[in-house]
This record gives sequence, structure tokens and C-alpha cells, in this order.
Amino acid sequence: MATKFIIHGGFAGHINDQNDSFFKEILKDTPDNPKVLLVYFAKELDRIPVNKEEDFVQFERNKRNKNISFQVADEKFFVEQIKVADVIYLHGGNTLKLLETLKKFPHLKELFTGKIIAGESAGAYALSSLFYSKNAGGVLQGLGFVPVQIICHYIGENVEKLPKNSKLETLLLADYQYRVFK
Repeated sequence: MATKFIIHGGFAGHINDQNDSFFKEILKDTPDNPKVLLVYFAKELDRIPVNKEEDFVQFERNKRNKNISFQVADEKFFVEQIKVADVIYLHGGNTLKLLETLKKFPHLKELFTGKIIAGESAGAYALSSLFYSKNAGGVLQGLGFVPVQIICHYIGENVEKLPKNSKLETLLLADYQYRVFK
């Protein structure tokens, strides 16, 4: 299977039709018993149980007849966890914290090959080439796995902060919106 990246504008934990479509897209090309790796490296420790429960609910609501197994990413075992996962879900939160952790794994792009990689908000920023985030301090570089410059939680502001002459596609994702890249 080709690597599939799905980037989401934010608040994937809210129950609505757009988010249902997002989670169905994540699971669409998976085997009957997909292994989902939930990555909370962008989160404060006290938020992980809440987000984990939201994610379980969303995946379960949209799994159709699939029997999903979940694992929460652990930095010590991250490489091994990626190798056995079908889906890697990069949850939102603190983008700089997420990037700092992901950059510890220099062969991440190769490890992601053939997998479904979903990134929500900070996860989308991490996967992109460039992003604008007021919270993160302006225009910053992501890992460059998806060749876009992006603003998540887009509400019609700050597009002028992104480079105008960039050869990258500009992607403006409001909450609940997502886009697929293969």
C-alpha cells in the first residue's frame, strides 16, 4: 500500500459528520483488524486520558465491521510501535513539543512508508513543510512529509503570514476539515 497522509484542521474529538468522515477515511484502506498507534507527544500528561477516550469513541463510531486494536505511543518503543501499526494518529496539542519529539527519530519518513498517517492540528503542522501558528510563534518548518504550507483552525485570518512566492500549495483548514495526500 502507498503511504497515505490525512491532515485535519482541528478538534477531531468533536462528534459531527465531518469528523465521522475523517475517521472513516483513516480506516478505509486498513485490514479487518487494524492496529492504530495513538501519538500524544503534543499533549500534557493530564490531557492524555481525556483525548484517548475521545479518540476511542471516534474510532469506534466509525469502524464499521473492523476490529481495531489501539496502542499509545511511548518514546522508548516508538520505532517498534510504528513498525507493527497500520495507522499512526498524531494528535493535536503543542506543535513545538510534538516536533521536538518526532525529530529524535531521523528515519521517521521511511518508517511511515506504506502506512496511514493522520495528523490533527499540531499533527498536521508536524507533517507539513511550513505552517503558521500564532501559538507556536509564527511561520515554522514542519517535517516536510506533506508538501504544503498550512494554517489549521483557519477562520479567515493570517494567510498573509505565509510566504507568497512559495512553490508549496497553501492549505487553509478550518476546524473539522481534512485533506488526503497519497
